[in-house]
Amino acid sequence: MVEQEIGKRIKYYRKQCGLTQEQLGEKVDLSTTYISAVERGLYSISLGKLVDILNCLGCSADDVFGEVLVCRNKYKASELSERIEKLPKDEQSRILEVLETLINTAKK
Repeated sequence: MVEQEIGKRIKYYRKQCGLTQEQLGEKVDLSTTYISAVERGLYSISLGKLVDILNCLGCSADDVFGEVLVCRNKYKASELSERIEKLPKDEQSRILEVLETLINTAKK
């Protein structure tokens, strides 16, 4: 269920920020009960309130919707590419060699 997956991701990022449901609710003008229901996938959240939550948690829509979107792999590949670029050149080469091997094996 889409609402459950989105709720799990909101909960994950809320905890990463060290916020309780009550604290998040206060910041985005929602009740603790409502935040709890959203995190459990019981309620769909309005777009405006979702944007408020994402901004409060400092995460993107891709972070929250990634697991339910078909194009998730494009986002994940882009994210991994950015992370690889931040590594030292020798580590980049090592990782790319491993990926190259995995891709070649998958083609067989």
